[in-house]
Amino acid sequence: MRSGLIAQKLGMTRIFKEDGTLVPVTVLGLQNCQVVAQRTADKDGYTALQLGAGVAKAKNTPKAQRGQFAIAKVEPKRHVAEFRVSAENLIEVGSSMLADHFNEGQLVDVTGTSVGKGFAGAMKRHNFGGLRATHGVSISHRSHGSTGNSQDPGRVFKGKKMAGHMGDERVTTQNLTVVKTDVERGLIMVQGSVPGSKGGWIRVSDAVKHAAPKDASYPGSFKAPADNSTKETKETPKAEVKADGGQE
Repeated sequence: MRSGLIAQKLGMTRIFKEDGTLVPVTVLGLQNCQVVAQRTADKDGYTALQLGAGVAKAKNTPKAQRGQFAIAKVEPKRHVAEFRVSAENLIEVGSSMLADHFNEGQLVDVTGTSVGKGFAGAMKRHNFGGLRATHGVSISHRSHGSTGNSQDPGRVFKGKKMAGHMGDERVTTQNLTVVKTDVERGLIMVQGSVPGSKGGWIRVSDAVKHAAPKDASYPGSFKAPADNSTKETKETPKAEVKADGGQE
């Protein structure tokens, strides 16, 4: 069992395959997704990785979390989540996760917060059929009808499907196909829709109902903290523009 990723929903678009087939995809962006902490069985009683993504201002980050980020030597994160992993799949703290952590064509499970719909009736919220159009029904055609018995039990059972707040809840969509990944831009394109609105934070992990690909990378695809500094020194310096319009 290996770690998942934290991504931000950027929106939807479409991709054309080589045979001309159109595939609607949701674009997920890795916003500086890094390993923030490790959870080990000896210290915490379980094995997991804590990942952080996005950028948060230090002044808006609680003091306790600022201390945790300082120990990990990473900048404050906007969103933090834990992923259960096997002991052999722990990744070094400070490592940056890459988009090719998931292979193209593999199935993944995505979890996000659905779009809030506000207060909704029973027909919209639970797909009720409504009351009859005639034969004694007046005005209340879209009501949910009776919610229980009379004196026994004399109350409405908990969990009864009724009108109320719709959406804005944790939703997991299983078995979505990874159509394409872009390591340089940190993008993962998943076929179909993903719960949540644009800008929402999404957890992406290997599908639990299907085996991971045989060529999947273990413990994952990432850059170790030492590699980050190496990469910066190897980047081609950008040309500086002079005041007279020339370049150095």
